[in-house]
Amino acid sequence: MAFSSWFSRLRSSSKGFVYSSIRSSRFQNLETPKARVTTHVFHSNSSRLRNPFLSLLPAALAVSAGALALQSQSNPSFCDASDTNARGVSFGGQGSTEFVVKGSHKELPKELIDELKAICQDDITMDYDERYIHGKPQNSFHKAVNIPDVVVFPRSEEEVSKIVKSCDKHKVPIVPYGGATSIEGHTLSPNGGVCIDMSLMKTVKALHIDDMDVVVEPGIGWMELNEYLEPHGLFFPLDPGPGATIGGMCATRCSGSLAVRYGTMRDNVINLKVVLANGDIVKTASRARKSAAGYDLTRLMIGSEGTLGVITEVTLRLQKIPQYSVVAMCNFPSVKDAADVAIATMLSGIQVSRVELLDEVQVRAINIANGKNLPESPTLMFEFIGTEAYSREQTQIVQKIVAEHNGSDFVFAEDPDDKKELWKLRKEALWACFALEPNFEAMISDVCVPLSRLADLISRSKRELNASPLVCTVIAHAGDGNFHTVILFDPNIEEHRREAERLNQFMVYTALSMDGTCTGEHGVGTGKMKYLEKELGMEALRTMKRIKAALDPNNIMNPGKLIPPHVCF
Repeated sequence: MAFSSWFSRLRSSSKGFVYSSIRSSRFQNLETPKARVTTHVFHSNSSRLRNPFLSLLPAALAVSAGALALQSQSNPSFCDASDTNARGVSFGGQGSTEFVVKGSHKELPKELIDELKAICQDDITMDYDERYIHGKPQNSFHKAVNIPDVVVFPRSEEEVSKIVKSCDKHKVPIVPYGGATSIEGHTLSPNGGVCIDMSLMKTVKALHIDDMDVVVEPGIGWMELNEYLEPHGLFFPLDPGPGATIGGMCATRCSGSLAVRYGTMRDNVINLKVVLANGDIVKTASRARKSAAGYDLTRLMIGSEGTLGVITEVTLRLQKIPQYSVVAMCNFPSVKDAADVAIATMLSGIQVSRVELLDEVQVRAINIANGKNLPESPTLMFEFIGTEAYSREQTQIVQKIVAEHNGSDFVFAEDPDDKKELWKLRKEALWACFALEPNFEAMISDVCVPLSRLADLISRSKRELNASPLVCTVIAHAGDGNFHTVILFDPNIEEHRREAERLNQFMVYTALSMDGTCTGEHGVGTGKMKYLEKELGMEALRTMKRIKAALDPNNIMNPGKLIPPHVCF
């Protein structure tokens, strides 16, 4: 079917996309006249010349177990058993079903506040509304008993170093903060403390066109960066949710729809600069495309979620903007048929740049939110890139695969505006879900399995979702085995909470039984901690805890995240 006429018919019936109105009405309780109108992303930060990390980490890991045990007796951060609740289950530990993150709180020392004011000048606030916004993630149902005591907005790496050093001296918690698009409670401040908002550090420091890399500060968004790069014929290929910043993308080891071709964040970062808990500034590597020099500190920091340091500079790999691309869509009688086609396409050797799967409920949400008339059945979206001839050849091969697997309504777009509109619908799918239940929250699963198990996982999950009284949609990065379920529920209704948690746990445990993971790209935060022991084992978690204790002995760096509290050594 010719796409241009089909798409123009859909677009002519459009009532206009309601992303802005849905989002504003949904979060209007968080936005007050006093609030700063800025968008930030969760991330870590970096710093300058000294590199004690290279000697610190191996030395710390070589410390005897006895010495560490003695240290843990005087510092509860080595085993957060004090967090255990009355039932003997600590928040984030195995078996936890708590939604509100507990924490202790003590008043900030006046000396620290004076030091922060001297460092940040006017870029500091203790306004309640501002602190509340920074303490409640915008895209997540997760909450904490406390909010940050103060929010600072550093403008330089040196300021970050001074802020961290001062907080470490006073043993006050730090939470790095960016675009607030993370969904697993990464930016909660359960113990109060200092929120370091990196939004003022968003400069492109250097662009090396011939080397196809760029050096940026962490507060720049990936969409802003690509606008800057476009005139140079380059782009940064990772595309998580709108609003995400580079620092937060590093901290959560994110990916997006293009990961099937270009890899995840760990594959696209060349080096970092990071401020450690004591204020030291570490550069993790050179700008060479490959190196075998020492421990891979870059990958250690990517995915550390602000628990080891604050990212202040990132050097990224870039790609050439494709010469030509084709976007295709097709429909299927079941999600299993759609997943089978995604697997068959990958096994065919075709180098697709995107393979996205939407179930019929998600398509219905898109139609309602955007006034569209897309067929409400399981749908695959593909993107093929290369020369014009190669892209069309790939499209024809996949069209044949689709026909062999019960697919129908295969259409494709080559017009730039049509392609942009289709991917816009996909990128804003989460917001479209709230058109189905405008007053509900979303629990979002993020399981990922080996590609050969994807169809089985999705079909088993879909049976559970269809039987649930809650409204649930499926969105999958089908080319790399990663799929999300948006479970809409009211967190104030106990039955909703239990059912949402049951569904999420079913999918996680099913994925783990297939040698998969509880989180393919969203990270751990507070929401996924309870699954880590089952996925990784206690020895792996104890190793993480030892690294954390070595680099952050006062446990000030985003405490209570990533490592379950019951892990001791």
